[in-house]
Amino acid sequence: MKRTTLTAIAATTTVLLASGSAFAQSAKLKVGLMLPYTGTYAALGNAIENGFKLHLAEQGGKVGGREVEFFKVDDESDPSKATENVGKLVKRDQVDVLIGTVHSGVAMAMAKAAKDSNTLLIVPNAGADAVTGPMCGPNIYRSSFSNWQPGYAMGEVMAKKGIKKAVTITWKYAAGDESVKGFKESFTKGGGEVLKDLTVPFPGVEFQALLTEIAALKPDAVYTFFAGGGAVKFVKDYDAAGLKKSIPLYGAGFITDGTLEAQGASAEGLLTSLHYGDSLTNPKDKSFRLAYAKAYKLQPDVYAVQGYDAAQILGIGLAAVKGDVSKKAEFAAAVEKAKIDSPRGPFSLSKAHNPVQDIYLRQVSGKENKVIGIASKSLADPARGCKS
Repeated sequence: MKRTTLTAIAATTTVLLASGSAFAQSAKLKVGLMLPYTGTYAALGNAIENGFKLHLAEQGGKVGGREVEFFKVDDESDPSKATENVGKLVKRDQVDVLIGTVHSGVAMAMAKAAKDSNTLLIVPNAGADAVTGPMCGPNIYRSSFSNWQPGYAMGEVMAKKGIKKAVTITWKYAAGDESVKGFKESFTKGGGEVLKDLTVPFPGVEFQALLTEIAALKPDAVYTFFAGGGAVKFVKDYDAAGLKKSIPLYGAGFITDGTLEAQGASAEGLLTSLHYGDSLTNPKDKSFRLAYAKAYKLQPDVYAVQGYDAAQILGIGLAAVKGDVSKKAEFAAAVEKAKIDSPRGPFSLSKAHNPVQDIYLRQVSGKENKVIGIASKSLADPARGCKS
C-alpha cells in the first residue's frame, strides 16, 4: 500500500516537473531593451532596435523556439541613472536577456548588474574595453567592437601613410578615452608622435577654442572620435574653420556613420575606420540592406548591423540550449565556436566574447562611407584584464 502510494507520488512529481520544464520553454522570452531613445544617441538606439527586430522577424518572431516579449527603458545616455534604469528591467520586469547600450558609461552599469544577477547581456554598441576585459564573463557578449579596435586600426593606417605628428580630439568619457588610447598605441608604435590630446565634456559641442588650438599646433593630421549629433557639429565646424583643407581629419567610423546627410559637403573625402561600411559585396549584406530598407524605409548603418547581430548571437546560443537561458556555459560554448554570418562579413567571438573582425578603411563619397580597403585584418581586442 505504502509502496504503491510512493510510486504514484513519484510518477505525479515527474509529470509535474516535466510539464513545468515544458512550460518554462514555451513561455515568452523576456528581452529588456535598454537603449537611448532621446538625446544625442536617439537615432542610434532606434537603429539597433530595428536591426534586432529585423532578424527576429526573419526567424518567424521566435528565438530559440520561444516567442519574445519586449520591455523597453530609455537610458538617456546618462550614467547617473544607469543603475536605477537597469534595475527596472532586471528586478521589476525580471527579464531573461538584457540588450544595451550605446553609451560606454551606461554599459558599464549594465555589465555590473548582469554580473550580479547572472543575467544574459548582449552589448550591441558600447565599446567600453572593460566589458570584454576585466568584466568579461560567460553571460556577457558584444556584437559590436571594443573602443580599442577602430582606434588601433586607424593608428596603423596613419603611421603607414607616413604621418609623423598628430593631435587627438574627443569627448572626455570612456569611449573617447579608449578610442584615443588604441590609436596612440599603434600610431606611436609605427613611429608617430601625438602632440596633444584635446577633450570636450560629454555631450558638449563647443569646439571653437580647441579648433583654434589645433590650427596653432599645426599637426600633420587629426584623429577624432565623436558620434551622433556631436559628430555632425564637429565635422561642420572643422570645415568652417578652414582646417579640412590644411590638416587632414581621420577618425573612428562613428564620426560619419548615420551622420552624412546632416554633414553634407563638410564630410566629403574623410577617411574613417570601422567594422562596417557601404559598398560591401557579400551576399548577406545585400539581402540585409534590401530587407531593412523594405521594413523601415531607411538605409541601414553600423548600428542596425550590430542590433541584427545581437539577435543572431542570442539565436545561436538559445538554439544550442533549446531556449533555456539558465544554461550559461552551454550557451557560451555554442557562441564561441560559431562563425557568425554578418552583413559586415563573417566574424567570430573571442574567449572574452568580443568580435574578432576585419576593420575597414572607408572614405566618404557623397552619402556613402565607401569601403576602400582593410585597415586591419581579423583584429582581436587584447581583452586586457579578462580572467574568463
